[in-house]
Amino acid sequence: MTEQPEVQPTPATGGQVAAPPGGRLLAVAKRGAELALWARVGLQRRVEPGVRRVVRSWPSAAHRPVPTSVAPTAVLSSPADWQRAVAEARTLRLPLHHDRPKNWDALGAVAAVLSLADDGSRAARVMDAGRARYSSVLPWLRLFGLGSAPESLLGINLEFGEPVHRDGVTFRYGDVTDTGLAADSLDAITCMSVIEHGVPIEGFLAESARVLRPGGVLCVSTDYDQAPPDTTGLEAYGTPVRIFGPDDIRELVATADRHGLELVGDLAAALSHTERPVHWKRVGLDYTFILLTFRRR
Repeated sequence: MTEQPEVQPTPATGGQVAAPPGGRLLAVAKRGAELALWARVGLQRRVEPGVRRVVRSWPSAAHRPVPTSVAPTAVLSSPADWQRAVAEARTLRLPLHHDRPKNWDALGAVAAVLSLADDGSRAARVMDAGRARYSSVLPWLRLFGLGSAPESLLGINLEFGEPVHRDGVTFRYGDVTDTGLAADSLDAITCMSVIEHGVPIEGFLAESARVLRPGGVLCVSTDYDQAPPDTTGLEAYGTPVRIFGPDDIRELVATADRHGLELVGDLAAALSHTERPVHWKRVGLDYTFILLTFRRR
Protein backbone atom coordinates (compact mmCIF):
# COMPACT_ATOMS: atom_id res chain seq x y z
CA MET A 1 0.00 0.00 0.00
CA THR A 2 1.13 3.54 -0.74
CA GLU A 3 1.14 6.42 1.69
CA GLN A 4 -1.85 8.70 1.49
CA PRO A 5 -0.62 11.99 0.00
CA GLU A 6 -0.54 15.03 2.20
CA VAL A 7 -2.89 17.84 1.23
CA GLN A 8 -2.05 21.53 1.17
CA PRO A 9 -4.29 24.52 0.40
CA THR A 10 -3.53 26.61 -2.66
CA PRO A 11 -4.60 30.25 -2.20
CA ALA A 12 -4.84 30.91 -5.93
CA THR A 13 -7.66 28.46 -6.48
CA GLY A 14 -9.14 27.73 -3.09
CA GLY A 15 -8.81 24.04 -3.98
CA GLN A 16 -6.54 21.42 -2.48
CA VAL A 17 -3.11 20.53 -3.81
CA ALA A 18 -2.26 16.85 -3.33
CA ALA A 19 1.42 16.36 -2.53
CA PRO A 20 3.05 13.91 -4.97
CA PRO A 21 3.13 10.36 -3.58
CA GLY A 22 6.41 8.54 -3.10
CA GLY A 23 8.23 10.71 -0.57
CA ARG A 24 10.81 13.47 -0.78
CA LEU A 25 13.49 11.55 -2.70
CA LEU A 26 11.08 10.59 -5.47
CA ALA A 27 9.85 14.19 -5.63
CA VAL A 28 13.45 15.39 -6.08
CA ALA A 29 14.02 12.81 -8.84
CA LYS A 30 10.87 13.89 -10.65
CA ARG A 31 11.89 17.53 -10.37
CA GLY A 32 15.27 16.69 -11.90
CA ALA A 33 13.61 14.79 -14.76
CA GLU A 34 11.29 17.74 -15.38
CA LEU A 35 14.08 20.32 -15.51
CA ALA A 36 16.29 18.14 -17.74
CA LEU A 37 13.44 17.51 -20.18
CA TRP A 38 12.45 21.14 -20.56
CA ALA A 39 16.07 22.26 -20.81
CA ARG A 40 16.49 19.91 -23.75
CA VAL A 41 13.26 21.10 -25.39
CA GLY A 42 14.29 24.75 -25.07
CA LEU A 43 17.80 24.07 -26.36
CA GLN A 44 16.54 21.98 -29.25
CA ARG A 45 14.07 24.67 -30.30
CA ARG A 46 16.84 27.29 -30.25
CA VAL A 47 19.39 25.17 -32.10
CA GLU A 48 17.25 23.61 -34.82
CA PRO A 49 16.69 26.84 -36.85
CA GLY A 50 20.48 27.21 -37.15
CA VAL A 51 20.84 23.59 -38.22
CA ARG A 52 18.23 24.14 -40.94
CA ARG A 53 20.32 26.98 -42.38
CA VAL A 54 23.18 24.51 -42.83
CA VAL A 55 21.23 21.32 -43.57
CA ARG A 56 18.46 22.26 -45.97
CA SER A 57 16.67 18.93 -45.57
CA TRP A 58 16.27 19.45 -41.80
CA PRO A 59 12.52 20.10 -41.28
CA SER A 60 11.20 23.04 -39.29
CA ALA A 61 9.10 22.32 -36.20
CA ALA A 62 5.88 22.93 -38.13
CA HIS A 63 7.04 20.56 -40.88
CA ARG A 64 8.34 17.77 -38.68
CA PRO A 65 6.62 14.63 -40.05
CA VAL A 66 3.50 13.55 -38.17
CA PRO A 67 4.05 10.19 -36.40
CA THR A 68 2.43 7.19 -38.07
CA SER A 69 3.37 4.13 -36.00
CA VAL A 70 0.40 4.26 -33.56
CA ALA A 71 -3.25 4.43 -34.65
CA PRO A 72 -5.67 6.82 -32.88
CA THR A 73 -7.43 3.88 -31.26
CA ALA A 74 -5.21 0.87 -30.61
CA VAL A 75 -3.88 -1.62 -28.09
CA LEU A 76 -0.23 -2.19 -27.23
CA SER A 77 -0.20 -5.79 -28.41
CA SER A 78 3.48 -6.71 -28.06
CA PRO A 79 6.90 -5.25 -27.23
CA ALA A 80 7.44 -4.75 -30.95
CA ASP A 81 4.70 -2.08 -30.90
CA TRP A 82 6.41 0.12 -28.34
CA GLN A 83 9.80 -0.55 -29.89
CA ARG A 84 8.49 0.82 -33.22
CA ALA A 85 7.15 3.89 -31.42
CA VAL A 86 10.49 4.46 -29.69
CA ALA A 87 12.35 4.13 -33.00
CA GLU A 88 10.02 6.64 -34.67
CA ALA A 89 10.31 9.08 -31.76
CA ARG A 90 14.10 8.89 -32.06
CA THR A 91 13.89 9.55 -35.81
CA LEU A 92 11.73 12.59 -35.08
CA ARG A 93 14.26 13.76 -32.44
CA LEU A 94 11.73 13.62 -29.62
CA PRO A 95 13.08 13.14 -26.07
CA LEU A 96 12.11 9.67 -24.92
CA HIS A 97 10.19 8.83 -21.75
CA HIS A 98 12.36 6.70 -19.45
CA ASP A 99 9.56 4.10 -19.21
CA ARG A 100 9.84 2.94 -22.81
CA PRO A 101 6.29 1.52 -23.30
CA LYS A 102 4.90 4.96 -22.32
CA ASN A 103 6.31 6.38 -25.55
CA TRP A 104 3.76 4.28 -27.42
CA ASP A 105 0.58 5.96 -26.18
CA ALA A 106 2.20 9.41 -26.06
CA LEU A 107 3.20 9.12 -29.72
CA GLY A 108 -0.29 7.97 -30.67
CA ALA A 109 -1.87 10.89 -28.82
CA VAL A 110 0.49 13.43 -30.40
CA ALA A 111 -0.23 11.97 -33.84
CA ALA A 112 -3.98 12.23 -33.24
CA VAL A 113 -3.72 15.85 -32.10
CA LEU A 114 -1.61 16.83 -35.12
CA SER A 115 -3.67 14.95 -37.71
CA LEU A 116 -7.20 15.34 -36.32
CA ALA A 117 -7.28 18.52 -34.20
CA ASP A 118 -4.70 20.85 -35.78
CA ASP A 119 -5.28 22.41 -39.21
CA GLY A 120 -1.59 22.58 -40.06
CA SER A 121 -1.10 26.03 -38.57
CA ARG A 122 0.20 24.49 -35.31
CA ALA A 123 -2.18 26.77 -33.42
CA ALA A 124 -4.26 24.04 -31.75
CA ARG A 125 -5.17 24.64 -28.10
CA VAL A 126 -4.34 21.48 -26.15
CA MET A 127 -4.73 20.46 -22.52
CA ASP A 128 -2.88 17.50 -21.01
CA ALA A 129 -5.08 16.34 -18.14
CA GLY A 130 -3.68 14.88 -14.95
CA ARG A 131 -0.09 14.17 -16.02
CA ALA A 132 3.26 15.30 -14.63
CA ARG A 133 5.45 18.13 -15.93
CA TYR A 134 7.97 15.56 -17.16
CA SER A 135 5.39 13.65 -19.25
CA SER A 136 5.97 13.49 -22.98
CA VAL A 137 2.89 14.87 -24.75
CA LEU A 138 3.29 18.61 -24.17
CA PRO A 139 7.08 18.75 -24.76
CA TRP A 140 6.62 16.81 -27.98
CA LEU A 141 3.82 19.09 -29.16
CA ARG A 142 6.08 22.06 -28.40
CA LEU A 143 8.76 20.56 -30.65
CA PHE A 144 6.13 20.21 -33.37
CA GLY A 145 5.59 23.98 -33.21
CA LEU A 146 2.50 24.25 -31.03
CA GLY A 147 2.34 26.61 -28.06
CA SER A 148 3.09 29.98 -29.64
CA ALA A 149 0.00 31.63 -28.15
CA PRO A 150 -0.10 32.07 -24.34
CA GLU A 151 -1.67 29.07 -22.55
CA SER A 152 -2.42 27.29 -25.83
CA LEU A 153 -0.57 24.34 -24.30
CA LEU A 154 -1.81 23.66 -20.78
CA GLY A 155 -1.20 20.92 -18.23
CA ILE A 156 -3.43 20.49 -15.18
CA ASN A 157 -3.05 18.24 -12.16
CA LEU A 158 -4.34 18.14 -8.57
CA GLU A 159 -0.68 18.05 -7.48
CA PHE A 160 0.12 21.42 -9.08
CA GLY A 161 -0.16 24.69 -7.15
CA GLU A 162 0.74 28.11 -8.51
CA PRO A 163 1.17 28.22 -12.31
CA VAL A 164 4.56 27.13 -13.63
CA HIS A 165 5.76 27.95 -17.15
CA ARG A 166 8.10 25.72 -19.13
CA ASP A 167 9.15 26.92 -22.61
CA GLY A 168 5.72 28.32 -23.49
CA VAL A 169 3.70 25.63 -21.70
CA THR A 170 1.62 26.46 -18.62
CA PHE A 171 1.14 23.96 -15.78
CA ARG A 172 -1.37 24.75 -13.05
CA TYR A 173 -3.68 23.23 -10.48
CA GLY A 174 -6.74 21.71 -12.09
CA ASP A 175 -9.39 19.03 -11.72
CA VAL A 176 -10.09 16.97 -14.85
CA THR A 177 -13.80 16.84 -13.89
CA ASP A 178 -14.07 20.60 -13.29
CA THR A 179 -11.40 22.50 -15.22
CA GLY A 180 -12.87 25.99 -14.97
CA LEU A 181 -12.22 26.48 -18.71
CA ALA A 182 -14.75 28.08 -21.03
CA ALA A 183 -17.02 25.86 -23.11
CA ASP A 184 -15.71 25.00 -26.61
CA SER A 185 -12.31 26.48 -25.73
CA LEU A 186 -10.00 23.57 -26.61
CA ASP A 187 -9.07 21.78 -29.82
CA ALA A 188 -7.72 18.70 -28.05
CA ILE A 189 -7.35 17.02 -24.67
CA THR A 190 -4.89 14.26 -23.84
CA CYS A 191 -5.15 12.13 -20.71
CA MET A 192 -2.44 9.49 -20.52
CA SER A 193 -2.55 6.76 -17.84
CA VAL A 194 -4.66 8.82 -15.46
CA ILE A 195 -8.25 7.55 -15.41
CA GLU A 196 -7.33 4.24 -13.75
CA HIS A 197 -6.24 6.14 -10.63
CA GLY A 198 -9.66 6.85 -9.17
CA VAL A 199 -10.92 9.41 -11.71
CA PRO A 200 -14.74 9.67 -11.92
CA ILE A 201 -15.09 8.55 -15.54
CA GLU A 202 -18.45 10.12 -16.34
CA GLY A 203 -17.49 13.46 -14.80
CA PHE A 204 -14.24 13.49 -16.75
CA LEU A 205 -15.93 12.68 -20.05
CA ALA A 206 -18.71 15.22 -19.49
CA GLU A 207 -16.20 17.97 -18.71
CA SER A 208 -14.05 17.01 -21.71
CA ALA A 209 -17.06 17.22 -24.01
CA ARG A 210 -17.97 20.61 -22.55
CA VAL A 211 -14.59 22.28 -23.07
CA LEU A 212 -13.82 20.75 -26.49
CA ARG A 213 -14.98 22.60 -29.58
CA PRO A 214 -17.15 20.67 -32.06
CA GLY A 215 -14.72 18.46 -33.96
CA GLY A 216 -12.23 18.62 -31.09
CA VAL A 217 -10.32 15.49 -30.08
CA LEU A 218 -9.94 13.61 -26.79
CA CYS A 219 -7.13 11.04 -26.47
CA VAL A 220 -7.24 8.72 -23.45
CA SER A 221 -4.90 5.89 -22.53
CA THR A 222 -5.22 3.54 -19.60
CA ASP A 223 -3.96 0.26 -18.13
CA TYR A 224 -5.74 -2.61 -19.88
CA ASP A 225 -5.91 -6.37 -20.27
CA GLN A 226 -8.26 -8.58 -22.27
CA ALA A 227 -8.36 -10.82 -19.16
CA PRO A 228 -7.52 -8.44 -16.28
CA PRO A 229 -5.41 -9.83 -13.42
CA ASP A 230 -6.76 -9.91 -9.90
CA THR A 231 -5.93 -6.61 -8.19
CA THR A 232 -7.76 -7.27 -4.92
CA GLY A 233 -6.00 -5.52 -2.04
CA LEU A 234 -3.52 -3.66 -4.25
CA GLU A 235 -3.22 0.11 -3.95
CA ALA A 236 -1.12 2.76 -5.67
CA TYR A 237 -1.18 6.55 -5.39
CA GLY A 238 -3.82 6.34 -2.67
CA THR A 239 -6.41 4.44 -4.72
CA PRO A 240 -7.09 0.77 -5.53
CA VAL A 241 -5.15 -0.53 -8.53
CA ARG A 242 -7.42 -0.88 -11.55
CA ILE A 243 -6.73 -2.66 -14.82
CA PHE A 244 -9.53 -2.03 -17.32
CA GLY A 245 -11.05 -5.01 -19.14
CA PRO A 246 -13.03 -5.21 -22.40
CA ASP A 247 -16.39 -4.60 -20.69
CA ASP A 248 -14.96 -1.56 -18.87
CA ILE A 249 -13.72 -0.12 -22.16
CA ARG A 250 -17.04 -0.76 -23.93
CA GLU A 251 -18.83 1.00 -21.07
CA LEU A 252 -16.39 3.93 -21.26
CA VAL A 253 -16.96 4.27 -25.02
CA ALA A 254 -20.74 4.13 -24.55
CA THR A 255 -20.55 6.79 -21.82
CA ALA A 256 -18.42 9.00 -24.05
CA ASP A 257 -20.93 8.61 -26.87
CA ARG A 258 -23.77 9.75 -24.58
CA HIS A 259 -21.77 12.93 -24.00
CA GLY A 260 -21.26 13.55 -27.70
CA LEU A 261 -17.77 12.01 -27.99
CA GLU A 262 -17.55 9.58 -30.91
CA LEU A 263 -14.78 6.98 -31.07
CA VAL A 264 -12.28 7.34 -33.91
CA GLY A 265 -11.26 3.91 -35.17
CA ASP A 266 -12.21 0.27 -34.63
CA LEU A 267 -12.84 -0.68 -31.02
CA ALA A 268 -13.14 -4.42 -31.67
CA ALA A 269 -9.63 -4.57 -33.09
CA ALA A 270 -8.26 -2.72 -30.04
CA LEU A 271 -9.65 -5.10 -27.42
CA SER A 272 -7.36 -8.10 -28.02
CA HIS A 273 -3.60 -8.40 -27.66
CA THR A 274 -1.04 -11.17 -28.13
CA GLU A 275 1.26 -10.34 -25.20
CA ARG A 276 1.41 -8.34 -21.98
CA PRO A 277 4.33 -5.99 -22.67
CA VAL A 278 3.92 -3.79 -19.56
CA HIS A 279 5.25 -4.84 -16.15
CA TRP A 280 4.44 -2.78 -13.05
CA LYS A 281 7.17 -3.87 -10.66
CA ARG A 282 5.69 -2.07 -7.68
CA VAL A 283 2.57 -4.27 -7.63
CA GLY A 284 3.89 -7.27 -9.58
CA LEU A 285 1.43 -7.07 -12.47
CA ASP A 286 1.77 -7.71 -16.21
CA TYR A 287 -0.77 -6.12 -18.57
CA THR A 288 -0.81 -3.63 -21.44
CA PHE A 289 -2.08 -0.18 -22.50
CA ILE A 290 -5.03 0.84 -24.64
CA LEU A 291 -5.34 4.16 -26.46
CA LEU A 292 -8.79 5.57 -27.29
CA THR A 293 -9.38 8.68 -29.42
CA PHE A 294 -12.73 10.47 -29.57
CA ARG A 295 -14.02 13.34 -31.65
CA ARG A 296 -16.66 15.69 -30.27
CA ARG A 297 -19.78 15.80 -32.41
